[in-house]
Amino acid sequence: MADEKDEKFDEKEMEKQEEKSTEEKSWDEKWRRDPLGSLVWAAIFIWAGLVLLANNLGYLDRLLTRFEDMPGWLQQFNPGVWGLIVLGAGVLLILEVVVRLLIPAYRRPITGTLILAVIFIGIGLGNLWNWNLLWPLILIILGVSVLMRGLRRR
Repeated sequence: MADEKDEKFDEKEMEKQEEKSTEEKSWDEKWRRDPLGSLVWAAIFIWAGLVLLANNLGYLDRLLTRFEDMPGWLQQFNPGVWGLIVLGAGVLLILEVVVRLLIPAYRRPITGTLILAVIFIGIGLGNLWNWNLLWPLILIILGVSVLMRGLRRR
């Protein structure tokens, strides 16, 4: 009886080890097939670090004061440090969406990434538009995209 219990225990342990190894393989295999998401988030962190470093060294102050000398609506665009970080993150996410659309090997659902990119760009460009108009438009676009995706599935 003890031998049977030990054999069953050993079988269960081996099954667990096999499951873990297939999970590890699938994660590693998934990353090898689609490293784009990780690369984009790494680029976002690098962008944020570069903007913060430029701000700490005083380079960003010189750049942002140049907006005051520009004519018209560009004077209003002074995003500040965090606005510049969020705007850059939105642009990088848009680039990820474009790459996913153009390269078949990296195709994957992009709706979530596109929504996040639009929100980031909206926050980054918040000084240019009236928020009372911007957020309802974003919600309308999101609602239409969800509706279209639901209709396409049927």
